[in-house]
Amino acid sequence: MTAPNLKNPTSIVGFTTIVGISTTDMVGIVTNLSDSNSSYKINCIFAANVDGSSAVDISVSILRNSIDGYIAKTIAVPADATQVISTKETYFYLEEGDELRAQASSANDIDITVSGEIIYQEIL
Repeated sequence: MTAPNLKNPTSIVGFTTIVGISTTDMVGIVTNLSDSNSSYKINCIFAANVDGSSAVDISVSILRNSIDGYIAKTIAVPADATQVISTKETYFYLEEGDELRAQASSANDIDITVSGEIIYQEIL
């Protein structure tokens, strides 16, 4: 597991992932495989509460070396509202082997949207 050199990437590919959280367990949203030769630049994360009547708590973390480091912890998202977790001004990177994860206090009530860039570095 290494941190690829970002000075001269071989390609940069944008992505947007939308995941409905269907459990109250911590679930993977975006995974950077340990042999990907890439870094994932996470530009923004949104949590939308699709329940029309109840608030839902959301936590978001980066799993690295089997330890969750929290970006957001137990943030209440009101019914029919969206909470900004991270924006382009607060971007961060997922290194090889990292996983962005989320947990909701109620199943099937939160949709997570993540937008970012995969920065590839060809290994010669």
